[in-house]
Amino acid sequence: MHDAALVLFSGGQDSTTCLAWALERFERVETIGFDYGQRHAVELECRPHVLALLRERFPRWAARLGDDHMVDLAVLGQISDTALTSTRAITLAQSGLPNTFVPGRNILFMTFAAAIATRRELPVLVGGMCETDYSGYPDCRDDSLKALQVALNLGMGQRFNFEMPLMWLDKCQTWALAHQLGGTALIDLILEQTHTCYLGVRSQRHAWGYGCGSCPACTLRARGYTAWLASAA
Repeated sequence: MHDAALVLFSGGQDSTTCLAWALERFERVETIGFDYGQRHAVELECRPHVLALLRERFPRWAARLGDDHMVDLAVLGQISDTALTSTRAITLAQSGLPNTFVPGRNILFMTFAAAIATRRELPVLVGGMCETDYSGYPDCRDDSLKALQVALNLGMGQRFNFEMPLMWLDKCQTWALAHQLGGTALIDLILEQTHTCYLGVRSQRHAWGYGCGSCPACTLRARGYTAWLASAA
């Protein structure tokens, strides 16, 4: 049975929930983040605060939470032409996908994560990809990630297991999972410390956390939070 995992950790709601999920299941957990020139680079500033507070507020997880790895993928932002890597309005592209889709992003993330996981002897890769989000990003789909797992296992001569705890959950269920894992303490941490807003706004506090309140990421997070509160009442 695998006892060590590497979690793709951005500093957002989903990846924080996935990190808590991994800390409940594995004896040794490390994290990896990526600086790819994202418009909402403030999420990179949130990451160390979230990690520190997880150690401080959840003693049962502290001993399991190991090293954090930051990878410079600035080249991805340089070759991308998207609303997540430049200042432009968020719209639907001719392809039918929102222009927040960064082609190749998750493929690169998982590939670099696998390279580090090989060196660190971490056989499980945990990501927050999800098919139920509004976007329909091709590299968040279950089939895409299963194919990538096969390719990386063959190409690296390793046996990686991909775990995507949120793949079939909507945002309401993601809030519920966080509460199940860490109770009110984890919900409060997610509300105050994580970042989801595509525009990088941290100056506006809403019931569901910080953000502009109007971008697709904020709308999704807010709708899920409202639905979770209603279901928990």
